[in-house]
Amino acid sequence: MCDYSLEHVASRPAKLGDRLTTTRFRNPYTMFSPTVGFCAVDEPDTAVCLLPGTEIAFDREIELPGAFWMRRRLGAKLGRFRRVQEGRLYTHHDALELSDGRRVMLTALCEGQRATVLQLPVLAQEPRPVTEPRKSTVT
Repeated sequence: MCDYSLEHVASRPAKLGDRLTTTRFRNPYTMFSPTVGFCAVDEPDTAVCLLPGTEIAFDREIELPGAFWMRRRLGAKLGRFRRVQEGRLYTHHDALELSDGRRVMLTALCEGQRATVLQLPVLAQEPRPVTEPRKSTVT
């Protein structure tokens, strides 16, 4: 899913194997946008929307902004996309859950980090009709 603040940006769903980069999407109605999300490396103006449960691998350790323009490394390269604070309106909901259980808001990520979509979530399927077992024809 794409965060509510990306409604003004063209978007598409993530695909297995997508090469992504973190970017700050500009809002055409304001000079500043706090929304950091993913775009495909070759589609910088299109947000790539992840479903909850999508697993991604970063090329290097995930980084957050630190003091004095330094970057703080989190010691992890893998993350699973999650939705948080869904009951709150007008707030960001997109986060990454790391293997140690920490959750990091996408808006906190440094721009320019590269990642690959490793696995898409299994979507709920409609139950299949129950069929009778086959009767053996061997006598």
